[in-house]
Amino acid sequence: MATNYIIVGLGNPGDQYEETRHNVGRMVLDAFVKKNDFSDWQDDKKMKAIVSEGKIGKNKAMLLKPETFMNKSGEALVSLLKGGKLKIKVEKINNEKVKALENLVVIHDDLDLPLGKIKISFNKSSGGHRGVESVIKAVKTDGFVRLRLGISGETASGKIKKPQGEEKVIDAILGEFKKTEIDELKKTIKKAAIALEMLIAEGREKATSMLGTL
Repeated sequence: MATNYIIVGLGNPGDQYEETRHNVGRMVLDAFVKKNDFSDWQDDKKMKAIVSEGKIGKNKAMLLKPETFMNKSGEALVSLLKGGKLKIKVEKINNEKVKALENLVVIHDDLDLPLGKIKISFNKSSGGHRGVESVIKAVKTDGFVRLRLGISGETASGKIKKPQGEEKVIDAILGEFKKTEIDELKKTIKKAAIALEMLIAEGREKATSMLGTL
């Protein structure tokens, strides 16, 4: 049976935020739309988002870039949840029953990962990410897939350089990538777009396996 995926790229709207670290979720969707035969972005006032639609294999996907600021990202999903477009099922994880949204994928930046690192997660906490927190609050579960892109630096020995303290964190996530990081950023976005294709076409497990080979 074909699946209708809802893919959300988190970020802040507006030209001043376009190239910031906090907007890599939106950057991935922009790259994905260019690479695949998806519709042009259209403004959807009801969802407070801009939307693109298309197919990968037999599965359809609706791509959303919320036009609210990051901490209100979940508002774009309220009407989809009420309208039954987010498919709810119960999964058993670690002997616990979890309400899962099997067709929701959220793409976002992650300070706990270095630039160049991508992870696919499911049923995880927000980790303090305000956009993810907003989505969890809106859909009333953290049982959905997340495509996480690292945005932190690394030391020469490979240790992550994560900013400490609220002010430094805000400066980091709302700052633009350094010129020396742009090539790595482009490679990471390209990999994330490929992983997203596999996720839509073949599901979470196959996409996770493939990601390790990229």
